[in-house]
Amino acid sequence: MNVGFFGIQYSFGLQQTAINPLYTFLDAKPEDLPILNLAGPMTGLLIQPIIGAMSDRTWHPRWGRRKPYFLIGAIVCSICLFAFPFSRALWMAAGLLWILDAANNTAMEPYRAFIADKLPAPQQPLGFLTQSFFTGLGITLANLSLGFFKDIITGTSQAGIPYWVYGSFFVGGICSILSVLWSVLTTPEIPPTDLELAHLKAQKKGVLEPFREIGSALREMPPVMWQLALVYLFQWYAMFCYWQYVSLSIAASVFTTDSTGASYEDAVVLAGQVNGFYNIVTFLSAFLLVGLAKKMGAKWLHVTCLLMASLALWAFPHIREKWLLFIPMIGFGIAWASMMGIPYVMVVGSIPKERYGVYMGIINMMIVIPMILQTLSFGWIYTNFLGSIPGNAILFAAALLFLAALATLRIKPSPLPDTPIPSQPAH
Repeated sequence: MNVGFFGIQYSFGLQQTAINPLYTFLDAKPEDLPILNLAGPMTGLLIQPIIGAMSDRTWHPRWGRRKPYFLIGAIVCSICLFAFPFSRALWMAAGLLWILDAANNTAMEPYRAFIADKLPAPQQPLGFLTQSFFTGLGITLANLSLGFFKDIITGTSQAGIPYWVYGSFFVGGICSILSVLWSVLTTPEIPPTDLELAHLKAQKKGVLEPFREIGSALREMPPVMWQLALVYLFQWYAMFCYWQYVSLSIAASVFTTDSTGASYEDAVVLAGQVNGFYNIVTFLSAFLLVGLAKKMGAKWLHVTCLLMASLALWAFPHIREKWLLFIPMIGFGIAWASMMGIPYVMVVGSIPKERYGVYMGIINMMIVIPMILQTLSFGWIYTNFLGSIPGNAILFAAALLFLAALATLRIKPSPLPDTPIPSQPAH
């Protein structure tokens, strides 16, 4: 059931590693990168909770509850990925990112609720960490595709975009639709009971009802979700800083150049390899975290992982040798597996089943609001406090991840269900 998450995360992997270099190929300035990434958090803020509330109120005997939404999202996402490399100007690339991210968010939020719908409580940690596995796998291949196509495709478009970028985006478009189709066609949804169906039919209809449902869910939100919101404020602000400036940091520390230098393309490829490596660690470690969460507790596991990520980014801009960059990314990759799975384990036990969709959307609001704050504020911070030095942006992210670890100590999660760990991943 989680195979479709691979294609969704392949697309997000391209956003993390390829979009910002593509912006620089179209002559974007480093201080403009945060605002050019506003599309991601804004569409997440607007799309995910609305889609979540709508999917909670949806049932069709043939198409199901969640599957129509992530299928439509995957189709639009694929179209955008095929179109992206043909951008002729910065405004066109930025506009396509808005559409692409709206489609990704339409697909991803119902997917979280889909897993919660399908699995009994003891299997939910395994289900969410299986998503971490496919997250790591999808983002890994997206990142490694940059170096693969750079070695076999030469030339540059009239707009200044290297042709090897086209290959990565085209593969992403294919992966997005095919993997989601696999999940749609092979995994049936659980039909609602007669009581649940009667409740769905009795709910008010109308354009404004999803917004009223979001407001009601916020007023009744469990305390553990408010505690998670503070963690996410630091955690996701930090991650956006890393993704936006990792290529520029490597260009400065390893290649002693900037975005205008001849070696910048090599820095972009190396950044893709580094990001690919930490995502390899993510999908290799995801299932191990299930057992560790049982032994340590989900909260303490996430604290440990955030501290590892903070140490990794503190070391990163000080490294001058290419191969040494991969060492701190081991801890960072384990932390990324935790970020993509453990917070959902901590809160899912406190969420009423009939509101999984809207609350998964609200969790995403907690992710994207820090990203919006980052896109609006970090350009000014980068210029006025960090000396316009990319490595300082990475160090700033390291400090924020440390604060996220401290904030996690305040969380009081529901008891973790007893989780059987099968010898083979469950379908």
